[in-house]
Amino acid sequence: MNLLVCITKTPDTTAKIGFVEDNTAFDQSGVQFIMNPYDEWYALVRALELKEAQGGKVTLISVGGADCDQVIRKGLAIGADEAVRIDLQPADAFQVASEIAAFAKANQVDMIFTGKESIESNGSEVGAMIAELMNLPFLSYASKLSLEGTTATLELEIEGGEETVKVDVPFVVSAAKGLAEQRIPNMRGIMMAKSKPLQVIPPTGVAPRTSVSRYILPKEKSAVHLIDPERMDELVRLLKEEAKVI
Repeated sequence: MNLLVCITKTPDTTAKIGFVEDNTAFDQSGVQFIMNPYDEWYALVRALELKEAQGGKVTLISVGGADCDQVIRKGLAIGADEAVRIDLQPADAFQVASEIAAFAKANQVDMIFTGKESIESNGSEVGAMIAELMNLPFLSYASKLSLEGTTATLELEIEGGEETVKVDVPFVVSAAKGLAEQRIPNMRGIMMAKSKPLQVIPPTGVAPRTSVSRYILPKEKSAVHLIDPERMDELVRLLKEEAKVI
């Protein structure tokens, strides 16, 4: 079983967010980057569990510069067998998906895993785009995945409930909470990761289709407004006139 896990680096959740270049670029100065949690905790770990149960190989793939290597090495330390970095600073999700799809087409894969979204953009686009570019089934927001032979059974998060589906490999799946449990790399894994192959390949040259015109920070949240429980009329007025929720 050949499993491909897409990973990306994202700012740590405690990072202070700011923008430069006339609010068209994220200010990375002083920011600590981590592996996107949905990629690490759920997509990668479930792929490793399937490999351990069924045999095969887990390959990491990331689109980015050399600054992604530390994050990729963490994935190798957790247990992935090898990694590929496509040497490109991507401009949009289509560019990322196109590069990954091109690699996957050239290297026979049975499953392609992504996290359900990256925590800094929350776009949930790359997995669906990869599937479309490869003409493969796409299973989104998977919270459970089991495999019998070449047929997978998945539980997917849908609006108002869950959906259970069966699909034959190959396919693309985006991982949501519940698909696996986080693994912490141990010292042996960290040492072994140093010798595992990390191949850097050039991009295919696919152009992005979108560009950022401007970033805008959300308005600061106002202070908590406490209302005396005896003044329900005042609470209703505020909810109607200020919060505008009723």
